[in-house]
Amino acid sequence: MMTTLLGVLSGAVAWFLTRYLLAGIFTVNQNERAVKTSFGRAERVGQATTLKDPISEPLLPEERERYDYPQVRVIPPGGPYFRWPWERVFKVSVATQTVNMAMDPETPSANLGGTVLEAVTKDQLNTGLTGQIRYRVCEKNLYAYFFAVKRPIVHVMGYFTSILRERIANFEAPRHAPVAAGDGAIPTPESAAAAVGVSINDLRKNLRDINEHMDRECRSSEARYGITLEASLITGIDPPTEVESALAAINTAYNQVSSDISLAQAAADQKLVQSKTAVEIETLKAQAEVEPLKAMADQLRELRRNGPDALPAYVRNVRLRLFSEARKAVVEVQP
Repeated sequence: MMTTLLGVLSGAVAWFLTRYLLAGIFTVNQNERAVKTSFGRAERVGQATTLKDPISEPLLPEERERYDYPQVRVIPPGGPYFRWPWERVFKVSVATQTVNMAMDPETPSANLGGTVLEAVTKDQLNTGLTGQIRYRVCEKNLYAYFFAVKRPIVHVMGYFTSILRERIANFEAPRHAPVAAGDGAIPTPESAAAAVGVSINDLRKNLRDINEHMDRECRSSEARYGITLEASLITGIDPPTEVESALAAINTAYNQVSSDISLAQAAADQKLVQSKTAVEIETLKAQAEVEPLKAMADQLRELRRNGPDALPAYVRNVRLRLFSEARKAVVEVQP
C-alpha cells in the first residue's frame, strides 16, 4: 500500500514538473518579439505610454486620448526564458512583410481576388490601382497589436485604402501657366489631357508624389494599430477601356506633334550654328586683312617721329623695290 502511494506521489510530482516547469521554458527567435502576461495583464514599463514616444507625433490632438496605450515590457530575442502556469507569452514576427494593396483580409474575393483596388477620380472615372505595401509590427506599440485591436492588419488595410481613395478623388497636378506657341514650348500628352480635363495622365505622371503622400499620411498607423507602414508602392493606374482608347489617341497625336516640333527646332538650331560659324570665319578673315595695315600704319608713324626726311626716304626705297620687281614702268614726264 505504501509503495503504491509513493508511486502515485512520484508520478504526480513528475507530471507537475513536466507540465508546469519544463513546459514553462521558452525562447524567442531572432526576428521575433514577445510580451508576457500574468493573469491576463501585460507587464507594464512603469507609467509610460505611447503618447510619450515619438510614434505618437503624427496623431491629431483629438486622437491622442483615443490612442493612449501603455508601454509593455518587450522580451528580446534569446532565451531560455521561463513562465509560470498563470502566465502567457505572446510572440510576433517583426520582419518586414509585403502584401498586395488590394488585399482584403476579411473578404479575400473582394477587389478582383485581391489584385486590383478600385478608386474614382475627380472627373468621375473609375480606375484600377495596382501595387504593394511593405509593413512590419511596431516593437514600440505591441500593446495595440496584441490587446487593443482585434485584427490590426484589417484596420491598417482599411485605413490605407480610405486615404488612397480620398487622395485619388481629390488629386490635381500642379498647373503651369500656358506658354504661347512662339515661345518654343513643346506640347505633351499630359498637357493635352489636362486641357480636356482628364486626370488619368496626371495620376500616372505623379505616382511618386502619391506614394510619398501615402507614406506621410500613414505614419500614424504605428500609434493607432501597432503596425508600421514602411512604404507604399503604387505601380499602375488603369482607366476604363473606353477612356484608355481615347487617351491612347490623344497621346499618339501629341507625340507626333512633339516629334515634328522637335525636328523643326533641331533643324533651326543647326542653321543657327552654321550661320554663327560663317560669321566667325568672315570676321577672322577681315581681322587677318586689317592687321597688316595696322602694323604698316604704326611703322609709318614711327618713321615720321624720326624726322622729316625719314618718311620720304622710306617711300623712295619702297618705290625702288617695286621698280626692281616690275617688268614695265609707266613714268609721268613733267612738261
